[in-house]
Amino acid sequence: MGIREEVYYEGGPHVGDLIINLLIGLTLIGIPLTVGAIVRALWLRYRITNRRISVTGGWMGRDRTDIIYAEIVKIVKVPRGFGLWGDMVLTLRNGSRLEMRSVPKFRELYDYISEKAAEKNPQVKTKATT
Repeated sequence: MGIREEVYYEGGPHVGDLIINLLIGLTLIGIPLTVGAIVRALWLRYRITNRRISVTGGWMGRDRTDIIYAEIVKIVKVPRGFGLWGDMVLTLRNGSRLEMRSVPKFRELYDYISEKAAEKNPQVKTKATT
């Protein structure tokens, strides 16, 4: 029997992202941003466990990406929404990147992901922008 998978975080993007983008959507220029925020709010879901990161998104939530911590070589976080939520970019060994947008509790999740990735890959690079 394998190790039991324990969920650390499961949920969607921060609600503040939707609220701010709805306000921006009152202008004609902000409409595309608002549509993007609505699509994220409806169908984007994050699941972070002790074994992997799963991101479900896309139109109607049909796309799913699973990443194990050993594949991560670099993690960058950027605060958004006055620091209430943030974006993270995970760079993988093969050079591809996974963008995680409007992540709630992004500081705690960044620390957790960094810790798990460093356990599996000691050369992992972490970077936080302020």
